[in-house]
Amino acid sequence: MANKSTADKVATIQKGYALEGATIELGAAIVDGELHKDAPVRLPLSMMNRHGLVAGATGTGKTVTLHMMAEQLSTAGVPVFLADIKGDLSGLAMAAAGSDKLAKRTESIGQAWSGKTFPVEFLALGGDGDGIPVRATITSFGPILLSRVLELNDTQESSLQLVFHFADKKNLELVDLKDLRAVIQFLISDEGKEALKELGGLSKATAGVILRELVTLEAQGMERFFGEPEFDTAELLRTAPDGRGVISCLELPTLQTKPMVFSTFLMWLLADLFEDLPEAGDLDKPKLVFFLDEAHLLFNDASKAFLEAITTTVRLIRSKGVGIFFVTQTPKDVPAGVLGQLANRVQHALRAFTPEDAKALKATVSTFPVSDYDLEETLTSAGIGEAVITVMNERGAPTPVALTRLRAPESVMGPSSPELVRSTVAGSALLAKYGTAVDNVSAYEKLTGRAGAATGAAAPGQPGAAAPGQPPVPSPEVFVPGSPDPTAVDDEARRIEEEILGRPSSRQPNSQPGSGRADSRPAPPPPARRQAPPPGGMMDDITGALGGVLGSGLKSMARSMGTQLGRELLRGVFGTSSRRRR
Repeated sequence: MANKSTADKVATIQKGYALEGATIELGAAIVDGELHKDAPVRLPLSMMNRHGLVAGATGTGKTVTLHMMAEQLSTAGVPVFLADIKGDLSGLAMAAAGSDKLAKRTESIGQAWSGKTFPVEFLALGGDGDGIPVRATITSFGPILLSRVLELNDTQESSLQLVFHFADKKNLELVDLKDLRAVIQFLISDEGKEALKELGGLSKATAGVILRELVTLEAQGMERFFGEPEFDTAELLRTAPDGRGVISCLELPTLQTKPMVFSTFLMWLLADLFEDLPEAGDLDKPKLVFFLDEAHLLFNDASKAFLEAITTTVRLIRSKGVGIFFVTQTPKDVPAGVLGQLANRVQHALRAFTPEDAKALKATVSTFPVSDYDLEETLTSAGIGEAVITVMNERGAPTPVALTRLRAPESVMGPSSPELVRSTVAGSALLAKYGTAVDNVSAYEKLTGRAGAATGAAAPGQPGAAAPGQPPVPSPEVFVPGSPDPTAVDDEARRIEEEILGRPSSRQPNSQPGSGRADSRPAPPPPARRQAPPPGGMMDDITGALGGVLGSGLKSMARSMGTQLGRELLRGVFGTSSRRRR
């Protein structure tokens, strides 16, 4: 390779990036120290669901790179999700102004530049900022992700899974932190002794630890992130009236001091999409591209079960048309199981000031294909706005490694004015849907008998309604502490089949006195027997990951309800639940 001429090296790059379909234009190649605008470097739009990595030292231009990619994705009609940690991505909503310096740069790489605005939806976790509030219910967030936020150990995580199992079984909706606290307090009270015995693995000491962590979380102001109305992640898949993809920009003005909460909430968004989206196969363009900035926060001190769940999600969500780009400093920040699935690489400069830096540099170089570059030298000498790139071409093979001068964004590389952000939020169709928090009847109200005071209380004449001045009357569908269990396994399975899965059930209704489930309707004819899925498919991938994640209580519940129904009832890869109240 050392004897190849510059012309041969340029020709290799030109041939390697001569793509036929729609592409994201990344920039122009630099070969032997010279810029060649006749050697453009591109990323096939159809390959963006093969995921990617944008890495580099602080200040080398990673945020500008994802800014530039988001603009082109939006123009191509692909929705984008960005987490705005530093507050400088909101400029996507404002057209950039030209300058002589900018014109010189864009002309040198063959970019036809013009200032543009892009359709941006501003979001904020729990309303912690100016954006549309993004909330999740505790039950859909699930025990695995919540354990990550609470920094529980493996034993405490397993115990929390049992608490979720109990709440699911007893129809105790876990909407916010006070609901979860109420359920745990009930289980360790004198009244909940019998229920606690049924769970088996939950000790009072462990429950006390979880309660203390919940109090700490509330003291940090985190309770606002959990509640209703819960954000529907399908909102991230919208396009603007002109056909451009909406860029959902999640502002995080105060979460730099709460990195665990930030990173875990982003994983909840992905896990929720994973559960809801159908299989899509190979598409001309992705349904959504998700940029996970500061990706190392996801993996620091993560449990084995959590890492397995992330790896499974990344592997399987590709076939649902979602691309994930991890943005971090070095590839070493990403576990090998995840890194091996990132086909598209944009590597900005690395610094080798310390022995540890030098070690990270060698590790990074080893992950690239053989190339015409001395990558150790190239990666330490690349300038701001330059990156070493290799992506997956349309045939599924890696493109030649190319040092690239990257395109300039066409919107403002910095924050939008506060007035523009506020006016954009005020005009959003999502504001009426998510702007005001509500407190419906849930586990806290059911366990404390305060259902009548909740904003979601039943109307007069409906189950759960009470006469004026009288305590609320529990619905037959609601578990009341100290009463016989109304949710026998078969009845619960039948209800879920009919009401949630939307199909007739072959199970006989329970008509025992006092069960609260009497039903005189004749049982519908049994559905056609469905053949078990063949081994080695996607279900095996999911259940393999779940093996180390789910607690024994949920597995027992699945077995008691029958294999097929049990699979549909099990919480998702992260313990998330699809049974949400929209």
